[in-house]
Amino acid sequence: MNSLAKVPVTVVTGFLGSGKTTLIQHLLANPNGKKLAVLVNEFGSEGVDGEILKSCADANCPEENIVELANGCICCTVADDFIPTMEKLLSRPVRPDHILIETSGLALPKPLLKAFDWPEIRSRITVDGVIALADAEAVAAGRFAPDPIAVEAQRAADQNLDHETPLSEVFEDQIACADIVLLTKADLAGSAGIEAAKAVITAEMPRRVPMLPVTDGAIDARLILGLGAAAENDLAARPSHHDGEEEHEHDDFASVVIDLPEVADVDALVASVQKLAREQNVLRAKGYIAVAGKPMRLLLQAVGERVRHQFDKPWGAGLRQSKLVVIGEHGDIDEAAIRAGLGV
Repeated sequence: MNSLAKVPVTVVTGFLGSGKTTLIQHLLANPNGKKLAVLVNEFGSEGVDGEILKSCADANCPEENIVELANGCICCTVADDFIPTMEKLLSRPVRPDHILIETSGLALPKPLLKAFDWPEIRSRITVDGVIALADAEAVAAGRFAPDPIAVEAQRAADQNLDHETPLSEVFEDQIACADIVLLTKADLAGSAGIEAAKAVITAEMPRRVPMLPVTDGAIDARLILGLGAAAENDLAARPSHHDGEEEHEHDDFASVVIDLPEVADVDALVASVQKLAREQNVLRAKGYIAVAGKPMRLLLQAVGERVRHQFDKPWGAGLRQSKLVVIGEHGDIDEAAIRAGLGV
């Protein structure tokens, strides 16, 4: 790539726990000959996804090319965080061939695309494409409304009705901005679930885009990198609930970071997290857990009541400290109740 060519950037968006980090892990392991860089934007002050991705660093994407911006939506902190970070990535001794941006699960992608018009970077990078991930099993089950199709029909029939929830608006904005939609956890959804999810998403799409089923993030990089969409110049085709607003807020959502003591019973912790999802409407929980008698740290990730965990790497010489980031809608996050539910 010559120095005058724009570096392509792929924006990976998707709701909480849709599989964005898993997809990027796969791309890092299978870069199709590209030198990659990754910008991770998380919601909450304790980053987990960045740490997961740094454990995948190699010659094609060294650890210094994986940058994390925590506790702030990059489209809300453009001047302070996003622009300087992109400038640093572009000034690496070996410039990346392609940059991946993993947005927060709560992020609206369109305001981020507008940031690519800033004078400092607009001649140097371009949005190669927006990849939206949707949990096929969840979408098929209508998690964003009791009956998403019926609600959409009701809203369309009577413009005075607006029963949209913050969660559905985030989901719809992500889908509307996408160049490709990946239907993740296809193995859990099954063929019937995939078709049901496609029907729901098609009803929300302002334009036709490819929808591909994916399991464990495994997809050929050639299908999603190198789209050449120049999405920053195509904003009119990507409608948003927030079009016309000067800025947007994330006050609909809140997060707390819970310090936990060393855990003796992992199954009991999993049960507690599942109970919080049922009783406190916790949307997402993720963090590293110190397990008694185990030198490896336990990575725990939960989407609602679905909890996955695995030992990822040794704690090393640092402090063995369990931290769990808990995210939910603003009115549902009761730190005292969450701490009580986790026994701390």
